[in-house]
Formats: sequence, structure tokens, C-alpha cells
Amino acid sequence: MSSIATSKESGTAKPANSRGRVIFASLIGTTIEFYDFYAYATASVLVFPKLFFPNATDINALLSAFAIFGVAFVARPVGAIVFGHFGDKFGRKGTLVASLLTMGIATFLIGLLPTASMPGWAVLAPLLLVVLRFCQGLALGGEWSGAALLATENAPEGKRAIFGTFPQLGAPIGFIVANLIFIWMNVALTPQQFLDWGWRVPFILSAVLVLVGLYVRLKLVESASFTKVVEQDKVQKLPLAATMKSHWRPVVAGTFIMFATYVLFYIMTSFTLSYGTAPASVETAKAAAEKAGKPMPAEQIAAFVPGLGISRGDFLWMLIIGVVFFGIFTLVSGPLAEKWGRRKFLLGVTAGIFVFGGVWFTMFGPGQAAAMVGLIIGFTLMGLTFGPMASILPELFPANVRYTGSAVAYNLSSVIGAAPASFVAIALWQAGSGSTWLIGLYMALAAVATFVALWMTRETKDMDYENNVA
Repeated sequence: MSSIATSKESGTAKPANSRGRVIFASLIGTTIEFYDFYAYATASVLVFPKLFFPNATDINALLSAFAIFGVAFVARPVGAIVFGHFGDKFGRKGTLVASLLTMGIATFLIGLLPTASMPGWAVLAPLLLVVLRFCQGLALGGEWSGAALLATENAPEGKRAIFGTFPQLGAPIGFIVANLIFIWMNVALTPQQFLDWGWRVPFILSAVLVLVGLYVRLKLVESASFTKVVEQDKVQKLPLAATMKSHWRPVVAGTFIMFATYVLFYIMTSFTLSYGTAPASVETAKAAAEKAGKPMPAEQIAAFVPGLGISRGDFLWMLIIGVVFFGIFTLVSGPLAEKWGRRKFLLGVTAGIFVFGGVWFTMFGPGQAAAMVGLIIGFTLMGLTFGPMASILPELFPANVRYTGSAVAYNLSSVIGAAPASFVAIALWQAGSGSTWLIGLYMALAAVATFVALWMTRETKDMDYENNVA
């Protein structure tokens, strides 16, 4: 695509975004956003329980860290409303820049936070962590939809699902980069150095990535879809009100279409890291606690549930291998969703997630080799279901409420799907006394909800995307 496009209505030349710029700008932004998000997710398992909840039992500290992790998901619908409003009223470009800045500043400041063990910070440190985590969620609530629209509203005809996979690819890339940095820290530093200051490095480094993202996004021009909304004087004064009044059914449908994807991903990442690195026996846990100079109290021994006992470094590598499959099959999903249609393709993938939930306990329980197989299968399904979301959710809405509609659906789903996933999975792990079959059941039920939503939704592949204005 050249950097100049011609308006069909007026025949005049208008500046447009080149294919390379669209792909890179949508990819770099979501990579940075998800890198920042995953840096927190990894730290919430590895170090935040000790740093911000030093007086709690191990399981309570972990649950507290995950609760703060969930704060971002409460913030995401707020971000969807705020950034969706500006994206539908004033344009995609400035909104994308604002969401990236918000995430970058919040993440950088997390890296500078005092910990709860510092005098005078026992209450304030966790409180500030909650505030900054809220800001991260606010930013991600607006980022995803904007990046999806950037890719799909600039896509050539018949390639929206393919172009839509590029912002989705930012999720696995951001995850891999964040975890590679944590692995490097784990190798280069002693456990005490990592706990003292090493955990801060991934958060502070995000500032460099943000500068790169801002440079690329500031060079963008508005999409033809939004330009036509302005030319036809169809800009909504209150995009959220218009969405909820006339397009609430697609909001509900989109929320549940995304549901199983969220449940699958946060079980595959946050929960499996906790489960995989937890001691395999109470004797091992007691020995580790005594070595650290903190013998396990009786109530903690009584509440102990076994994990796989894999070292932190080894399991992070296992996750990275799994996420490589996530990235590969995210790209594979685009052409398949174009060939078969979004609805038909996702119905098949969702059925696969249901089956995966049914056999979950055969992979997460026996040992390291079985867990590696489970990670590869789970992340393959994750790529196949996540890739088409950047096309199907925006296609449910007309251009003048597309940013708000797709953002609200995507982020409402995060509240019911992603936010509780890790917390519920840990509770089910405890309820199963170390067995993971209940977690598989949870995943299968999520797949049923998504399957029903897809079944009741029309195919969007052949809709007039550019000229669809309410």
C-alpha cells in the first residue's frame, strides 16, 4: 500500500498509513502494554507477596498479590469508557498515544516504589501499588481496542482478520520479553539481590520501550473509517450512551465471545506459574522454609497443597516455550478466520478448549513432562482463539461507536473472565487438595459460555467495515 490513498467519494488524495507502519505501530504498542502488564503478573507470583505482604502466610500473601493483580481488571472497563469516548469522538491516533503514556508512567513508577518492610511504608506501599496497578488497567482498557482498530481499519479488503493478528501478537511477544528479563535477573543475581532491587529492573526498562512506541504512533494518520464518520457528521457526543442504547446486544455477545479466551490465558500463565513452582511435598516446603530462616507454622502446614516442585527458572522457560506456540498460532489463526469465517472458526477452537479442560488433570499433575505437553496444547489453543478477536469484536459495531463498543466488550470480559481466573484457580487447587481437575472443569464451563455466545452471533466476515456508520 502506498502512503497515499484516494478518497472514493471525492477523488482527492488523502494521506494514509502504509502497511508496514500500521503493522509495526499496532504491534509495538500492544507489545509494550502487555510487557508492562506481564511484568507485574510475574512479579506478583515471584516477589510481591514477600515485598508487600511480609507478615502474611505464604498462601495469603499470594492471594493478596493476586487480588491487587485483579484491581487492573476492574479498572479496564473504566479505561474502555474513557479512552473509547476520546477514540470515537476525537480520533484513534491521539487516544493510542495517551493510553501508551499512561501504562508506561504507571509501570515505571512501580519500579521505584518502596516496599512494605521499609519503615513507615507498611500500609502506604501496598496502597500505592494498588493505585498504580489501577492505572495499568486503565491504560490497557483503552489500548487494545485502539490497536485493533488501527490494524483492521487500515487493512486491505479481505484481510482484516490477518491484519488483526498483529496487535494480538503483542501479547506473546510482551510475555516472552518480560519473562526473559526475569530469567536473566534470576541467573545474574543472587536471590537476595533479586529481592532487594533486581525485581525493579523490568519495570524501569519499560520507559525505553514506551519512547519507541510513542515515536511510531505519533507518525500515524487517522483511518478512513473515522474520517468518514467526521465527514458525515456522525460523531457521537456520548459514544458510551449511544453504544448502550442501540448496540447493547453486541456488547453482551462480545463479552462472552472473549470469556473463554481470558479464562484460558490467565490459568495458563499466572496460575500454572504458582502451581508449577510450588513444592511437591510438605517436607520439601518445610525444608525450604527452614533454610530461609522462616519455619512453617502449624496452620500453614495444615493448609499446604502440593504443586509440581519445578524450579522458578525452569518453569519460566517452560512458559516461554509454550508462549512461542501462542505467537505462532496467533498468526496462523488470521488466514483461517478469513477462509472459514470468524464465527465458524472460533466455534471449532472453543470446542477444543472444552475438550482441553476435560483432560486438564492428565497434564497438570503427573509431572514436568506432562505439564510441558499441557502448556504447548493450551497455548496453541490460546493463539487460535485470541488471534481473531481483534477482527470479530470491532466488526460487531459501526464505526462511530466501534472504539467504545469493542473496548467495553473486551474489558467487561476481563472482569468476569480474567480478573478472577487466577484467584479461582488457586481456590480450586486448594479445594482439590492439590489435584487440578476442578480447574479443568472451570475452563470447560467457560468454553460452554463462549460457544453459546458465538452460536447466537451472526458472521461478520463480509460486512462493509469502512462504510458502516450508525
